[in-house]
Amino acid sequence: MLRLVGILLSVLFAIATAILVWPQFFQLELTFPIAQIVASRAAAAVGLLVVAVLAALLLFARPLRGFAASILIVSLIGAGSIGAIGAVRGYGAPSLPEKTDGAVRVLSWNTAGAAVSAETIAGVIADQQADVVALPETSEEVGEQIAIMMREAGRPMWVHHVNIRPDVPDGPQAWQTTILISVDLGEYSVIDSSRDGSSNTGSVPSAVAMPVDGTGPTIVAVHAVAPRQDAMAQWRSDLEWIADQCPEGEFILAGDFNATLDHMGSFGVDGGTMGHCVDAAASTGNGMVGTWPATLPRLVGAPIDHIMSSPQWKATGSVVLEDSGGSDHRAVVAQLERASR
Repeated sequence: MLRLVGILLSVLFAIATAILVWPQFFQLELTFPIAQIVASRAAAAVGLLVVAVLAALLLFARPLRGFAASILIVSLIGAGSIGAIGAVRGYGAPSLPEKTDGAVRVLSWNTAGAAVSAETIAGVIADQQADVVALPETSEEVGEQIAIMMREAGRPMWVHHVNIRPDVPDGPQAWQTTILISVDLGEYSVIDSSRDGSSNTGSVPSAVAMPVDGTGPTIVAVHAVAPRQDAMAQWRSDLEWIADQCPEGEFILAGDFNATLDHMGSFGVDGGTMGHCVDAAASTGNGMVGTWPATLPRLVGAPIDHIMSSPQWKATGSVVLEDSGGSDHRAVVAQLERASR
């Protein structure tokens, strides 16, 4: 009887480990609580290694040796598989390549409302030579202050903004998203459906800015709702909406997706990560670097902030900034170049 129980537990543990390693195969990556558990692959790998150590200790108990051996093997295979996936996505590239004349630098940073000052944001924009800046949870007033500082620094930028509840005075800054775009990229305008919410993410706003003269990429500042247990349906809907923002054409997506690459497994088209867009961090060696929460080590947190681009643009480098400036999110910067035809 004890042997049968051991076999059953071993099979169940193997299934649970397989789900952790490859939730997309079981179509569970968007379900509670699997979505939350797989958000940090590093944490899952550490958990499996802890189980492996405990199983190794149980090998000294003769009646449990077979059961312990099976658990040990499954744990090591699971942790190794997660490690291999991480190696493909990248554990951290240190810096960006030198900026070329045709390059576009994109910065994505959820500033957690007023947690990061306008001076700090402007300093990072200048240091990183950013041309496009997506700032979820940043007010229009802060965006305008940043633009003034950038103009004084000789790098003027347009400010665009969406407030999902403009009728509520002094509402939470999570209801706002700001985009800054270098004047060198031309004039942009936020589309009406972003402003009035007729086509947008549900609980927190995204913003779609299109070039006025039709030349250049459409820029989408993304903010999806967090996958709390009571918001799972809205979260999945937000991810569907984000994927729809990168059809065939020229697009750049940046912001707080509140989702990792694992959660996006069913949203890519023709090799894309979300729609036709490809994740810059994953293609340049930073796909496993956590951006939230900033209080955790980089490889333990969840990589939920992203920069993506359509096939007309290729990421030649990316970096996750260490200093969060007081936000609970780290900033992500990517350099995009025109793809060779």
